[in-house]
Amino acid sequence: MRVLIVEDDQRLTRLMTQVLSEEHWAVDVAHDGDAGFELARSGLYDAAIVDWMLPGRDGPSLCRALRAARVTTPLLMLTARGQVEERVAGLDSGADDYLVKPFAFDELLARLRALSRRGTASAAAGGEELRAGDVVMDLRGRSARRGERPLALTTTEWSLLECLLRHPGQALSREQILNYVWSHERDVLPSLVDVYVSYLRRKLHTPGLADPIQTVRGRGYRFAAGEAG
Repeated sequence: MRVLIVEDDQRLTRLMTQVLSEEHWAVDVAHDGDAGFELARSGLYDAAIVDWMLPGRDGPSLCRALRAARVTTPLLMLTARGQVEERVAGLDSGADDYLVKPFAFDELLARLRALSRRGTASAAAGGEELRAGDVVMDLRGRSARRGERPLALTTTEWSLLECLLRHPGQALSREQILNYVWSHERDVLPSLVDVYVSYLRRKLHTPGLADPIQTVRGRGYRFAAGEAG
């Protein structure tokens, strides 16, 4: 699971990062609302933790901007404000849940688990599949196919295909793909993305059909949306 923390309190950020990492969450951090928006709008996160008081965009403004950009990532608002009016304002801005400081980390984890389950159920629309054109991933059964042909994928190839299929038709930069596929590794070069795209293309190759992974010049890669090759 992958979470974004948008929080300017660096001590609290370090503590949350440590707790979440111990629970095997991949964590990215932004210390102001504008940087948080740039990261969150990629849509690559299972949940985002957003502080109310931030430099640049404040938490409610960030939530509104993300919802206006059609980012559906579940958002958990953090704030020292506990009054009903503030909680209502936070939820009305687009946050999915609300946690008042100081909080217990066990409660933070429980709320994130609930939000990520809700986000997964919503994204799956009642199923456990990702699909674009004739390429299908069965997330529960851990299988993939192109048309009727099964795809034998390594763990890294699976993560790469999942990243692309979660954003069909969207151009993803090499950095975005690196953050999704190699989130737990350091010092990974962007060129590794190109290597694994070539591996995945070979697995997807079907005579007579086009390559569904499109190279976007100056940007990265895009998986053809709604095209049967």
